[in-house]
Amino acid sequence: MTPREFKIGNMDCAGCAREVESAIKNLEGVDSARVEYITNTLELIGDVDFARLRERVEAVGKTICEVEEVDAVSGQSYELNRIGVLGFWDFLLGRSESRLAIVGGALLLIAIVVDLLGLLPAQIGGALYMLSLLVAMRPIARNGLNALRINREFNINMLMTVAAIGALFLGEFLEAATVIFLFAIGEALEGYTADRARDSLRSLVALKPLTAQRLDGDFIEKVPVERLRIADRVRVLPGEKIPMDGAVVAGNSAVDQAHITGESLPLAKSPGDEVFAGSINGEAALEIRVSRLSSDNTLSRIIELLQQSQSRRAPSQRLIDRFAHHYTPAVALAAITVALIPPLLLGGSFWGGSDGSGWFYRALSMLVIACPCALVISTPVTVISAITSLARRGALIKGGAPLEALAATKVIAFDKTGTLTQGRLEVMATYTDNCGDEPDCKPCAELISLAASVEAQSTHPFANAILEAAAQLGVAYADASVVEAMTGLGVRGKVNGRRVTIGSHRYFHDDFKHSDHLCKLANGIEAAGQSAIMVHDGDIVCGVIALADAPRAESRAVVSALGEIGIESVMLSGDNSRVAESIAGQVGVDRYYGDLLPQDKVAAVEKLAENHGQVTMVGDGINDAPALARAAVGIAMGGAGSAQAMETADIVLMADGLHQLPTTIERARFARRLMRQNIALSFGLKAVFLLLAVTGNVTMLVAVFADMGMSLAVTLNGMRALRD
Repeated sequence: MTPREFKIGNMDCAGCAREVESAIKNLEGVDSARVEYITNTLELIGDVDFARLRERVEAVGKTICEVEEVDAVSGQSYELNRIGVLGFWDFLLGRSESRLAIVGGALLLIAIVVDLLGLLPAQIGGALYMLSLLVAMRPIARNGLNALRINREFNINMLMTVAAIGALFLGEFLEAATVIFLFAIGEALEGYTADRARDSLRSLVALKPLTAQRLDGDFIEKVPVERLRIADRVRVLPGEKIPMDGAVVAGNSAVDQAHITGESLPLAKSPGDEVFAGSINGEAALEIRVSRLSSDNTLSRIIELLQQSQSRRAPSQRLIDRFAHHYTPAVALAAITVALIPPLLLGGSFWGGSDGSGWFYRALSMLVIACPCALVISTPVTVISAITSLARRGALIKGGAPLEALAATKVIAFDKTGTLTQGRLEVMATYTDNCGDEPDCKPCAELISLAASVEAQSTHPFANAILEAAAQLGVAYADASVVEAMTGLGVRGKVNGRRVTIGSHRYFHDDFKHSDHLCKLANGIEAAGQSAIMVHDGDIVCGVIALADAPRAESRAVVSALGEIGIESVMLSGDNSRVAESIAGQVGVDRYYGDLLPQDKVAAVEKLAENHGQVTMVGDGINDAPALARAAVGIAMGGAGSAQAMETADIVLMADGLHQLPTTIERARFARRLMRQNIALSFGLKAVFLLLAVTGNVTMLVAVFADMGMSLAVTLNGMRALRD
C-alpha cells in the first residue's frame, strides 16, 4: 500500500510527535504511522478516512491537513509558506490554544489589578482568577484527558491540569491561574523557537525555482518547472536561479552553486558543463538543456533526503525518547509518594500552604517541574541545525545517527583512485635521447605528436592522457591508419607510411632495442610508482612517456588537517603496492594497503574497526559500496553529479573534492558537544529543581519559570550549530 503524507501542526516538542503517532496507531485500519517532529510530517500506511484521522489528531490538541490541500492554499510548499515568521505575537495569534491563553492572561491581569486596588469584593476577584484559569486551561486539560483516554499516557498537560486543580484545593487561585498561563505561553514560546530551528531546513526549500523560461524555437514561454521535460531548453538570465539540472548548450557565465556543492567561489560554465537547479547564474545569459525532471533534480533530492533524515535518529536521541516515555508517569508516581508517605508515616502536614510547608504543595511543584520537553527537544534541534548548516556548505548528512558516528570517528579509510587522486591518468614527463635544456623541448613535442597520432584511435586509458598533453602543448598530429591494439602490450599503427609502436617498458625491453639512458629513465619512472610507455617510430625507440594518476590538489592539505584534529588516515588501493606507496607518500597518509580486491577492502575496514572502533570510509559511492556499507560511516564524494552516491552513502560531499571533509568532521564534533551540553543541562536542572521541590524550597511559579527557561536554553544552544 502506498504511504500517504500529511502535515501536522501545533507540535511544540518531540514528545508531541510521539503522542500524535501513538494516537494514530491506535486507530482501526492503520498499519503503520510515523510522525517526524522536525518536518511536521505524518507518513501513514493504512485504510482510514481523513475525517476520522483529523478527529483523532485534533483530540490530542494538534492540527492536520493533506499536503495537496496545503499546496492549493499557498501555491507552493508548506515549508515555504512558513518561512519568515513575523514574530512571536503572530505565532501566538495563529494557534487557538495560544489565543485562549492570551484571553486568560488578560483576565488574570484584570483580577490582579482588582485584587491589589480592592476595587471589587474578594469573591469577584476570586471568580476572575477562576475564569482566567478555566479559559487558559481548557485546551491543556482536554489534551491531557484525551492522551490518557486514547494513548493511556499521563502526559505533561495532564500533570499541569492536576497541579492547577490541586492549587485550587489549597485556595491558591492566583498561583493556579498564573501557573497555567505561564505554562501555555511557555509551550507557545517553545514551539516558536523550535519553528525557527525548522526554518533552517525550510530555507533550502526556498532555493527551489518555481518557474522557467522555456525556449521553443524563437518563442519564449514562462512555465512552472514541473512542466519541463528532459531535453527541453531553458534560458537563464544573469542573476536568475537555474531552474533545473542540465547542461549548458550556449553561453559562458560564472555560476554560484555554493548551496549545492559548497564551492566558495562561482564556477565558470561554458557549453557542455553541468549545472544544478537552485544555482545562481552570474554575468551572462545561459541556454541550458534539461537533464532531470523537477522531482528528480539534485536540489529536490537534497531536500527530500534532509526531510527524511530524522528517521535516522542519533543514538542519544533514541535513548532520550525511550527514557522520556517512562519519565513522566514515574515523576507522577513519585509526586503521589511525596504527597502521601510523609504525612502518613512521618507526621508531616499534608495541606500546608503556598510557603511549601505542606507535602501536597511540594508534590504539585514536582508535577510542574516534571515536564520532559527540554529533555526530548535537546537533541533533535541540534541535529537538524547541524545537518542543515552542513547541507548549505555542500555536505549532505542523512540524519543524527551518521552525524554522531562521524563525530566519534578516529580513523578514516580513503579509496585511492578518484578519491585521493584525480581518477584519470596524466602525462607527468617526457624524455628522449635528444632532449634540450628548454621546457617542452622540440624532441619531446615530436614524441607526444607521434604518440597522439596512434592513440587518437585507441580506447586505452593512456590515450586520453596523451591526447590531453598534445592539446596542452598545442602540437598537431597526423591521422594514423591500420591501428591495432596488442592486448597487454600496447598499440601500433601507421603514421605517414611508417609503423609506430607504443607499449610498456617490459614489452620494449624484450622486443625493441633502446638506449641505456632511456632504460634507466623507464626503470626510475616505474620505481616512482608511475607507468612508463615507450614509443618506436619505425627505426628507433625515440622516447619514454611517464604517466600517473596524480593526487588531487587538496589531498595532502586535507590529510594534514585531519591529523591535526586527531584522525588517522589510511589509504586502500587496488593498485600494486609500488603505486600505492608512491601516492601515499605524496598525500601523507599514515598507512596504506595495496593490491586490494573489493572484498579485501571490506576486510581492511573490519580490521581497522577491531582496532579503533568507529571507522569512516571515503569513496565514490559506487565501486566502493561494500566497504562504504561496512564502515560505521560511508562518505561519497562528488554527489552533485551522482544519484547513486546520494542514495548509497551515509554522508555525501556534493563537490568533486575532499576540501569539505575536515570542516564537516569538526562541525559534527561541535554538534555532539551541544547535544551533550543540552542533555547535561536538562538532567542537571531537573534534578536540582525536583530536589528543591521535595524539600519545599521552590514555589510552583518558580518551577514553571525554570521549566520554560530550560526548554528555551536547550533550543537556543542547539541552534548554535547553525552558526557560520
